[in-house]
Parts: sequence; C-alpha cells; structure tokens
Amino acid sequence: MDPQIIETSLDLNDWLKTPAGAYLREWESRQFDKVIADIFGYHALQLGLSSLPALQSSRIRHCWVSENQPTKGAVPSLLTDDVALPFSEQSLDLVVMPHTLELSRDPHSCLREVTRVLVPDGRVVICGFNPLSLWGLRQQRAKAYARLGWQAPFLPQQVNALASWRLRDWLRLLSFDIEGGCFGAYRPSFESEKWLQRFAWMDKAGDRWWPVLGSVYFLVAIKRVRGMHLISPQWKKTSRKAAVSAVPTVNSSEHRP
Repeated sequence: MDPQIIETSLDLNDWLKTPAGAYLREWESRQFDKVIADIFGYHALQLGLSSLPALQSSRIRHCWVSENQPTKGAVPSLLTDDVALPFSEQSLDLVVMPHTLELSRDPHSCLREVTRVLVPDGRVVICGFNPLSLWGLRQQRAKAYARLGWQAPFLPQQVNALASWRLRDWLRLLSFDIEGGCFGAYRPSFESEKWLQRFAWMDKAGDRWWPVLGSVYFLVAIKRVRGMHLISPQWKKTSRKAAVSAVPTVNSSEHRP
C-alpha cells in the first residue's frame, strides 16, 4: 500500500477537528443527510474519511465505511484500496465519496472502480474542495510558499483539488447523469473560530451572489446503462406484390329486358 495515501487520509481526518474543519464538516453533514435519506437500496458504501459519518441518515440496511488505513477515532468497517474494491460487479446501490478523489493516488481509476460496483441506476455522491474559491486560491499560494519554507498550507498538503467541471466530464464519460449539485462554505479561510463566526453572513450572500465560488462542491450522479437494440442483417429483400383486386363487371346482354 502506498504510504502517501495513509498519510493523506490521516491528515484530512485530523484537519476536520480544527475550527475551519468543523465548519466544513457541519455543512457537508447537512448536505449528506438531506440527500442520503431519500436514496433506497440494499447495500451502501462510504469510501474514505470515516470521521465524517456521511451515511448516518441512510435507510439502506447494509452500510459500510472503508479506509485505506486504520484511523484515529472512528473505526471503519473495511480496509480497502480505492482502486480495487472487494465487491463484485453491480453489487452496490450507493457509494459516497467525501473528498475521496482528492486523496486517491489515481482518481480516474477510483471513479471507474466505483462505476464497476454500482448497480444500474445506482447513485454516487461526491464532495470535494473547489480550486476556484478563497480556500482554493489560498491553498495554491500556500503550496508555492511551502516549497520555499515560508508558509504552511491551509488545507492538508496532499489534497489535490479537482475542479467540478472536470469531474462532471469524467462522470458523463462513464455514463453517469448528473442529478444535482451545489456549492457551499463561502467564509474566508480563517483558522480562528471567532473570525469564522464574524463572517457567517457570507454563507447566505455567497449562495445568492457568487454560488460557484464556494469552498466545496457537492454532486449527486446516477449510473445509466444505455440499452441496445440488435438489428439482424437482411439477406434477402422480399418485394411485396401488390394485390390486384377484382373489379366486378356487368354484362349488359344478360340483363336486357
């Protein structure tokens, strides 16, 4: 197992305990609870970030939480690799991915693996950091400064934010239909709870005036299996003969008075 994945998962779970992380966790928990409660099926999986109970409102009977490595606090149900899930094809009704793609060593392969295990019309729920936001811009600048030893990144350094438009393209290529989505967490990247509370008004303002600039995005997609119609080859072209209807004729000689 790649040691970088282990470090990344632990870093983000720990970061959620900070004031900014708690603010983010509260917003994402509300989104998951609202969406997951209306999804039905038999089997559901949360892929990564076990410290965020994304399936707590699920009505699905069999739910699992998987991690790449044991974490502090929450105990996952399974230890798996996100690019090689231990499930057969078309066996899961729901897969929840809280920041999973940003922490994966191969996000595209991870998404293909999720496509494999989902049943037709199964759903995937994804949340991730938005690189085109106040948090994303600070993270990009901090990463550049961190190489020079000037500043530590605001988010865990191993987080590789994936733009929502790119994720939508990936999902469409894998035959998913986007069912819904939104942005959230508009407050600036403050590390102090006091300053985060002072800018609480930005959540309502951002939702109305600059919705695509939220710090995180939330997507719900449904897997579609396109039907096929087999057409057999037509080896012979049969010509239809036009039926000629008989026209009755009257012999005038037989009916003469």
